[in-house]
Formats: sequence, C-alpha cells, structure tokens
Amino acid sequence: MVTDGTTATLVVVAVSLSLPCFLYGAWLMIVHDPITWRVLRRHLAVVGLGLALTTVPLVGWMIPKLWSQLTGFAVVHAFLGLQAYAFFGLAATGIVRILRAKWASDAYRRASSFDLDDLEAETADLDLGHWRARLRIGVVGYTVFWLLAFLTGIVRYAIKYQPLG
Repeated sequence: MVTDGTTATLVVVAVSLSLPCFLYGAWLMIVHDPITWRVLRRHLAVVGLGLALTTVPLVGWMIPKLWSQLTGFAVVHAFLGLQAYAFFGLAATGIVRILRAKWASDAYRRASSFDLDDLEAETADLDLGHWRARLRIGVVGYTVFWLLAFLTGIVRYAIKYQPLG
C-alpha cells in the first residue's frame, strides 16, 4: 500500500517537472521572431505536457484531499491554484480563437510554417490582436499564480511530510 507521504512526494516531483516545461515553452515564444506555426505547435506540446504534469495530480489527489485538510495554508494554496487556472481559462479563449482563425484560412490551412502576423492581416473581421492580448494576459497571470501556488505547495509539503526537527 502506498503511503500518503509517498503519494505527496510523487505529486511534488510531477508538479516540479512541469516547471521546466513551462520555462521552455516561454523560451520558445521569446526567442523566435516571427512566431511560426511550427514554433507554436512545439510550444503547445511542451506546455500541454506541463499542464498534464500539474493537472493530473491536482484532480487525482489534491482536490479529493482538500476537504479533509482545510487549514489556513491549504486554503491559500488552493486559492492561488484556482486563480492560476482561471487565468489559464482566459489564455485558452485566446489560443482557441487564434487556432480557429488559422484553420479557417485557406492560405494557411495546410501550411506548416508561416508567420502568425500574416494571419492577422487576413482575418480583418476577427480582431486577433484582442485575442493575442487575452492570451498574453492569461499566460502571465497563470505563470505568476502557478509559481505562488507551487511555492506554497512546497512549503506545505515540507511542513507536513518532511519535518525539519
């Protein structure tokens, strides 16, 4: 039988492994100019892996245990995590519109590499600048709140499962 401490350690490892995925995904978007479809697909794959490494432990272990341990620190950790996912929702609305515009575009439907700025010029009826701004705000908000939730989770883990004394 797996102990609670072992499961907590596996969760900490999985969530910690998502941080390099998020950092690499951010690095991809920062160093590439222009952002091509190929870069965006790689970014989404890496960030998707990071999200899976965070979300699976959240749904499978953290949420079910939350109600049995509603201490002040656990509530802060849960609140910060909930804010991170709210910002993720905001970012997702942006990326979905951008991907829909790409798919609707005849010129880019089959292209594997193109500048996303060209897509904006083709879709004048859809303000992609607005959706890209939502995406950026969502990503920054998610990152800030994810880091805060991650740090509070590490402190909770250290206090509950690895006593210092």
